[in-house]
Amino acid sequence: MDPHDHSQDHSHAHVHGHHHDPEEKKRQLNRLAKAIGHLQHVKGMIERDEDCADVLTQLSAVNAALKNLGKEIINEHMTHCIAHAIADGDLELVEEFQKAVQKFI
Repeated sequence: MDPHDHSQDHSHAHVHGHHHDPEEKKRQLNRLAKAIGHLQHVKGMIERDEDCADVLTQLSAVNAALKNLGKEIINEHMTHCIAHAIADGDLELVEEFQKAVQKFI
């Protein structure tokens, strides 16, 4: 059985068999790791009863980092996967992605 054959895969995730650029994926995972580390720092700030204004400022930075990561993922997915889905006439995939973007924004 070919692990790349999604013909029997009935889940909606990645049915179209798209491939992520390994370098882009690495950058996204690095950005996520940094955001997780930053969030751990915010947790420590709260545990130490640090100034609430400082905590909110740090939370704002984490929020911005996650939002920017989401934008990168949207852009990468549109550039590669959605372009192929449209070319293949896979309107269901396009519709699912539109719903995901609406939830994100």
